[in-house]
Amino acid sequence: MIVYDLVCARQHRFEGWFASTEDYARQHERTMIRCPVCDDAAIERRPSANVQVGRAAMPADERHSEARAETETVTSGEAEALKLMRRLVANAENVGRAFPEEARKIHYDEAPKRGIRGQASPEEAESLRDEGIDFMSLPGFLTRDLN
Repeated sequence: MIVYDLVCARQHRFEGWFASTEDYARQHERTMIRCPVCDDAAIERRPSANVQVGRAAMPADERHSEARAETETVTSGEAEALKLMRRLVANAENVGRAFPEEARKIHYDEAPKRGIRGQASPEEAESLRDEGIDFMSLPGFLTRDLN
């Protein structure tokens, strides 16, 4: 088993475990390796934190656990935020193309307040913003498995 330090184009760092160098190359070539935070497929290997300085080098297993702890600290918060976002999206009612109409009804108290998700054209989104209706656009990877 080989562990590589990886980073996506948005600079999210994470680890990847592979059976071999060839396994990593195959998965990378087929864009099977994706960022766990943003789902980006533009992944690069980064130099490992296993650095030796002179003869007083830290044992490899200590260096690895220190580097892993630092990486997990950075990515664990992002991963938790991603889990929360996915849970919020999954619990929102999918109103599809009726999103602008439903958002207006909720905003003007014509429908019960609830979490909704759906689609809006750029023009519809601009109109909602002009009316002061709060919403946010979601990247496709948050909703891909729900549709």
